[in-house]
Amino acid sequence: MGTVTLGVSIAVPEPYGSFLQKRREGFGDPHAHGIPTHVTLLPPTEVEASSLPVIEAYLAEVAAAGRPFPMRLSGTGTFRPLSPVVFVNVVEGSSACSWLQKRIRDAAGPLARELQFPYHPHVTVAHGISEEAMDRAYEELADYEAAWTIDGFALYEQGADGVWRLDREYPFGRPGPVPAALPRQTGASRPPAASR
Repeated sequence: MGTVTLGVSIAVPEPYGSFLQKRREGFGDPHAHGIPTHVTLLPPTEVEASSLPVIEAYLAEVAAAGRPFPMRLSGTGTFRPLSPVVFVNVVEGSSACSWLQKRIRDAAGPLARELQFPYHPHVTVAHGISEEAMDRAYEELADYEAAWTIDGFALYEQGADGVWRLDREYPFGRPGPVPAALPRQTGASRPPAASR
């Protein structure tokens, strides 16, 4: 069956998600069209396709133990010079995101892995573009604010075209069978769990 590249993330809902994605495109980020706005819980991770049922069942268990929580975005930050990224800050909800990502990457689970950088929840708005464009992103979104309630997370798969597509959604606090798979999408991109 080969391997697939998966990620887990929290989607930034409308109208915030499309607004930030359009701004990311406007700053000249060539990957923006395939990476709708999100907060990463598991960065791109290659797994055996045959392990998907186990992974899906495990994520359903993690979600069942979760509870809705508030999230608020405010202002900008950057990982430069360590990593060429400008982001919008998660100023409320970061501890819940940290708890979730630790559970998802648990050493006893099917998605155990180390991270390249310490976990820092954020919403990327520019990655790997010119310093001038990243400076512009940092400055132009410095006053950005958004808030909503998180009620679950989702599993995404990266296609051969580099676009991330929604595979399954996992609402919090609902134990039971794994949610039904969503139809495969061929053209539309959905919020992924991309790397910084």
